[in-house]
Amino acid sequence: MRTVLSVLAIAVEVSMILTLVGVSYGTLDGTARRARGVGADIMIRPPGSAVLGLSTAPMSDDLVDFVAKQPNVALATGTAIQPLSGFDSITGLDLDQFSKMSGGFHFIEGGPFASDQDMLIDEYYAKEKRLHVGDKVQLINHEWRVAGIFESGKLARICVRITVLQQLMGNEHHLSQIYVKVDSPDHIQKVLSGLRAKMPAYPIYTVEEFTSLLSINSVGLLRNFIGVVIGVAVIVGFIVVFMAMYTAVLERTREIGILKAVGASSGFILNLLFRETLLLSILGTFAGILLTYVTQWLMQHAVPASLTQETVYTWWPIAGGIAILGALLGVVVPGIKAVRQDATEALSYE
Repeated sequence: MRTVLSVLAIAVEVSMILTLVGVSYGTLDGTARRARGVGADIMIRPPGSAVLGLSTAPMSDDLVDFVAKQPNVALATGTAIQPLSGFDSITGLDLDQFSKMSGGFHFIEGGPFASDQDMLIDEYYAKEKRLHVGDKVQLINHEWRVAGIFESGKLARICVRITVLQQLMGNEHHLSQIYVKVDSPDHIQKVLSGLRAKMPAYPIYTVEEFTSLLSINSVGLLRNFIGVVIGVAVIVGFIVVFMAMYTAVLERTREIGILKAVGASSGFILNLLFRETLLLSILGTFAGILLTYVTQWLMQHAVPASLTQETVYTWWPIAGGIAILGALLGVVVPGIKAVRQDATEALSYE
């Protein structure tokens, strides 16, 4: 039972690391897919904004006309973003301009806006909230009607008319970001350089450059959070293995005494304990990897559309190495206690 619980504890440690990393990668990759789905070549973001910052609307919509008049710019359109609870946000857009740039939404149910109270949602949000066309939704102190449900992967999960959202936000004629379509892929760098020269205060990226920034190493908040969770996981693994091996040493006091009486060296006894711990850690690592698929299944079926967990194979050896290292650290003190036992006292231990 002690062995099974030790393996299970290490498995939970590994699964916790891999699940968090998988959700982080899934969230970032989902954001990247939606950005690429817009069909734009260049993105303009507010001054001082972070890569994943969901700023409200600090840019004047006059910038759209300014950008659209630049050489080799085929189309420019802006969006307004209002963050909601959790990972959700509501995006205001000019549907006609957005359709010209991206080819428009592919509707699974319903269709485009028919009134200012209409909203469009993607299929994942619809599944998560169990919504259908015609349903009423209360967001940002306003009642909306679901007009259409579209395939995910373009721009956002919740969309409304930009003028309506700007009024509700109290930011009329202001935008959160601007998308730019260039007349030819050969002119993207030329347009990018021109915009950066004329708008030096604004972060301006090609879409490919922006999506490449969506990594754990580039997003400080996620990187720090994962570091904290890994630290907690290592401490948990250390404590569990420490208690398991300390108990094992107590249970084997007579056995250790017999080994020492027949000439076993301290190194031999330590080797036994370390090999047992290594085996527990390896078994726990494999069990943790399997447990990660269980958490992935639960996110897909028990809580659909809430979070996306990816399988990040490169983190398997990392998580395993962290678990094994924590376990081996946990056996050091029990191992020292074992080799310091007096053979005579150990043989008389009851």
